[in-house]
Amino acid sequence: MKWTTLLSLLAVLLAACSGNNTNITDARKTAIEAIKKAESDFAKMAAEKGVAEAFYFYADSNAVIKRENDSLVHGRDGIRNYYSDPHYASAKVSWSPDFTDASANGDFGYTYGRYSWVIQDSAGKSTEYKGVFHTVWKKQADGNWKYVWD
Repeated sequence: MKWTTLLSLLAVLLAACSGNNTNITDARKTAIEAIKKAESDFAKMAAEKGVAEAFYFYADSNAVIKRENDSLVHGRDGIRNYYSDPHYASAKVSWSPDFTDASANGDFGYTYGRYSWVIQDSAGKSTEYKGVFHTVWKKQADGNWKYVWD
């Protein structure tokens, strides 16, 4: 193979790769904005429709949540059942991500930030719990975002 042919092929490959990097960067930026919106809509649904409904709706079919005593709750139905406990009936949760990022190709991402739970006991006494959350998001086949880890 002649050097000129080899150099021409190399130039074409480099051009193709650099064009592809632009698309990956655009995909990542688009994903970050979509994840921010999903996180905001998730928090809004939890405030308006309740914790059980929001955590069920935004869960991937294989989602896992880690809760007290490092227990893991698996799957959408398991998560709905967990939050259907009467303990959470009057619970209020609020959160907002401090940071959001996504994979280069825009199919996975994550957020973290601060949360606050306010839970009333049977006597009506409220207790507030604060902490840091970390959520991993996965883009679904239909283009929507669901969490796989919370």
